[in-house]
Amino acid sequence: MEAVQELLPRYRDQEVPPRDVLDVYLEHRLLLEQRGRPGGSPRDPHNQYPPELLRRFELYFQPPSPLKPRRIRDVRAESIELLTVPGIVTRVSELQPMLAVATYTCDQCGAETYQPIRAPTFTPLLLCPGRNAAWSARGGRLCLQTRGSRFVKYQELRMQEHTDQVPVGHLPRSITVALYGDNTRVAQPGDHVRVTGVFLPLLKGGFQQVAQGLLSETFLEAHQVVKMTKSEEEEMGTEELSEEELQHITKEDLYERLAASIAPEIYGHEDVKKALLLLLVGGVERNLRGLKIRGNINICLMGDPGVAKSQLLSYVERLAPRSQFTTGRGSSGAGLTAAVLRDPVSGAVRLAGGALVLSDRGVCCMDEFEKLRAGERVALHEAMEQQRLSLAKAGIAATLNARCAVLAAANPALGRFDPRRPLEHKRECPPALLSRFDLLWGWGGHNVRLPPALLSRFDLLWVMRDRPRRSQDLSLAHHITFVHRHNREPPGAFQPLDMRLMRRYLALCKRKQPRVPEALAEQITAAYVELRREWRECRDVGITSARSLLGMLRLATALARLRLGDVVEREDVAEAVRLLEMSRESVRGEREPAARPQRPADAIFALLREEGGSRGGVPLRAALQRCGAEGFSTAQLWAALAELQELSVVQVNAARTRITFV
Repeated sequence: MEAVQELLPRYRDQEVPPRDVLDVYLEHRLLLEQRGRPGGSPRDPHNQYPPELLRRFELYFQPPSPLKPRRIRDVRAESIELLTVPGIVTRVSELQPMLAVATYTCDQCGAETYQPIRAPTFTPLLLCPGRNAAWSARGGRLCLQTRGSRFVKYQELRMQEHTDQVPVGHLPRSITVALYGDNTRVAQPGDHVRVTGVFLPLLKGGFQQVAQGLLSETFLEAHQVVKMTKSEEEEMGTEELSEEELQHITKEDLYERLAASIAPEIYGHEDVKKALLLLLVGGVERNLRGLKIRGNINICLMGDPGVAKSQLLSYVERLAPRSQFTTGRGSSGAGLTAAVLRDPVSGAVRLAGGALVLSDRGVCCMDEFEKLRAGERVALHEAMEQQRLSLAKAGIAATLNARCAVLAAANPALGRFDPRRPLEHKRECPPALLSRFDLLWGWGGHNVRLPPALLSRFDLLWVMRDRPRRSQDLSLAHHITFVHRHNREPPGAFQPLDMRLMRRYLALCKRKQPRVPEALAEQITAAYVELRREWRECRDVGITSARSLLGMLRLATALARLRLGDVVEREDVAEAVRLLEMSRESVRGEREPAARPQRPADAIFALLREEGGSRGGVPLRAALQRCGAEGFSTAQLWAALAELQELSVVQVNAARTRITFV
């Protein structure tokens, strides 16, 4: 610092005007001292201005060439040097002033004493070291002057390694980063950053050192903080795809091959895998003068147990470079959005990001989506459409980015999907309140315990049903036994791509920004109007609104990105419409044949058995009253009795007063 301070005046063209209160304070002190000291006598060595008080620059080191990023779990004791670590910010503390130089004033002689702070803790000075105060009987007491002291900006953040850097079965590692000066207020929870700094041990003093014992905490003193762009190659340091690799990927049917490469161990679900492929690519995001239209595609998989919903979510979570996996039962509202934590040591309030914040620019996978409590679903409404989270907790008002695609898996309310029931959960009312109504119109069951406001935010609602079919069951059994015998997927029409190669190609696709030409406006409009007409005629296929039109555009632009195109073509729109129709068809399902209507004679016999089956018979007057209450006429009763007597099931006495069961 001293060498830099000596060289700095050579590169200064003009005097720097006072910028803060401390500059004005020192300038006034120098003027007063020049007037009070005749002949320019030197200052007392006890109250000389320390160099830290006069410096108006910050010194940071940058590597001469870009350093190779190092994983957090690879940072060890031999890494006490200048290094670069990438990661995602999970927690950020409030900006705090850190004392660098303490200025004291004596209450007896008025002299000023300065104490440079070069450690995390310090002991304040109490007695004045000046001669005039020492001659006093009471001695001089020092008082801290905050206006004459120097403070630097300090902020602390917690950084966690990326999901793709965590080995299977291990927990993600974290590291504490200390920020000073202009490096503060650069990142917030959910941001992907690359920090260059020095790995150091944290030295504590006093009682904290005794309590710490032989253990020592470590931290990273940041010298440079760079926020990552959404380019996956820049973040992961991957190389560009060569011509041979591009030819290897695109030599066959690109769309079908990439879809077959998603979870090849899982049999079937071709259209579902195509939809998941488009979710990984994503559409084009639009910003129109403050109006933001999201480009991420949200998909909800619903269906019977055992159809590999969780396996598909797990594969997408491994394939996506940025992803978070959570469940509805084990997640809270703060765990999905953000939480306000208080540091037990310093008492400072910190903001910690949840699953939606940590998966920014990535995919958030939620299993058992229907088990989310009603209060926690509200937090998803803003994140799934506006791509942000607005928080006001513990005096902290912040807006965090949640620009992620949501992939959810939900189970039916009754265990298995019933196509005769409506899809969405329309009402929530306790039975104690329902019992007080005389008539309830339109009250029926539902398949999923999710409100329509949340279901409408999904671009595709896919129902995966388990139907017993001999040919399909035979193929599925052969597929599963082959996987268990050979520990790989069976040979098919396409050779699945390597996960790393596929991740690099998807990152290349995300660079494209295809546009929709005017020639396709009529086709898109006609397709949307047709979807609305079908929804008006049949309300059991989900919700069709303006969000469906935006979802169609997102799917079409994702298909154009997939083939590295700059313009959306008619085939892209046709495939997007086909996926929408297939998802609606899966919701509609194959209606089971209605039960055969019961004949009046069978219904009347059931009523008679219910009325007097335990007594062996029923009086004719009671039978007439019971059948009349159920809507049957007297003629229908006598016709049924005649048919039953011919079958020797019942017998009516001669007086026609009693019916006896044979």
